[in-house]
Amino acid sequence: MTKATNNIFAISLITSLFFLWGFALNLNPILIPHLKEACRLSDTQSAFIDSASYIAYFLFAIPAGKFMYKFGYKGGIILGLLLFAFGAFLFYPAAEARSFPFFLGALFIIASGLTFLETAANPYMTVLGDPETGTQRLNFAQSFNGLAAFAAPLIGGRFILSGDVLSAEKEAAMTPDQINDYLNNEALSVQIPYLVIGIVVLTVAMFLWKTPLPEIKEDDSLEVEGSIFKEKNLVLGVLAQFFYVGAQVCISSFFIRFLGNVSGIDQVSSAYYLSGALLCFMIGRFVGTFLMKFITPARLLASYSVVVFMLLSLAISSNGLSAVYSLVAVQFFLSIMFPTIFAMSVRGLGTKTKEGSSLVIMSIVGGAIFPVIMGAISDASNIQAAYIVPALCMIMILYFAVKNINIKKLDQTASH
Repeated sequence: MTKATNNIFAISLITSLFFLWGFALNLNPILIPHLKEACRLSDTQSAFIDSASYIAYFLFAIPAGKFMYKFGYKGGIILGLLLFAFGAFLFYPAAEARSFPFFLGALFIIASGLTFLETAANPYMTVLGDPETGTQRLNFAQSFNGLAAFAAPLIGGRFILSGDVLSAEKEAAMTPDQINDYLNNEALSVQIPYLVIGIVVLTVAMFLWKTPLPEIKEDDSLEVEGSIFKEKNLVLGVLAQFFYVGAQVCISSFFIRFLGNVSGIDQVSSAYYLSGALLCFMIGRFVGTFLMKFITPARLLASYSVVVFMLLSLAISSNGLSAVYSLVAVQFFLSIMFPTIFAMSVRGLGTKTKEGSSLVIMSIVGGAIFPVIMGAISDASNIQAAYIVPALCMIMILYFAVKNINIKKLDQTASH
């Protein structure tokens, strides 16, 4: 295999990682209503599905960086894929036992693997080929993350959700054994999809193990001294990312519940609506990248945060399809937020860029905290009122954007 051919093959494999972690994370909105019924959970309890996933980013971001420092980025990617596959395979016995803690453990292991993948994939993509086209390759890879966000609810809704919700009337007409059989069948529907995911991930791990990949050299052209926590813009960016990821996860994870509550749309149809919303997210990334040629990233981020706040307010205060379409439109304006906040946060950190990047990755833990708060509000009131949580998160993002309003040019070098 020639060097050029090997590079193309390596780029294809690394690009697949963007799709894989995007697919895994965007199955959570399908799992939340599904396991809520199968395991008889409250909204607050079902929110721990997100918590199990996103708490791993907080716990493993720094260990992942240290592991890769010792064993290389390729070693970190392989370990991440193995953890990912192991967690996916654990869904099989978790479904057999219909144990919610077992499911949470499996999700935590999957997300631990994803933490390694996210920490490594971005810098790898920039060195696999001509350095001058590194950003172009990275943006190309990001599109597959968006594609996964679109595909996950579409495929998950088709193969996981049955569309047969156990209403109070149905349950009253069933015997205890019939109810137990129904719940077991609901839980078992996740086995084959996650078994397939585990096999695919293992296959990618095998190809990557066999493929030579270049190591990344530190860029010491800009020496930055002192504690990383003295970098005020980084600290503010970590907070903004914490609130953004919390908002993003809240909006998507309770989307199906929202549509059922506000418009009476069944779960399978709601999954298709969610897929359409995340298609808007993917399109929004391309449009946002184009708009940044004419509008500074900070101004665009500020404008988008205001629009999201207004759309969420409309979703909270209206009913029927107007509320539904407002929530769908939100995804378009969320699209640029993660990479823009990330790039602004680590700008000018020089030799501390990796350290700063780890802190920003840790802030993804917002996805573990805010859904639980939202679930508690939903249990106390209703799911529509609970959307006040992601709406309020936009205020912190607006503040961060305004503080960075003088930035003239900013490359997009992260994805989520």
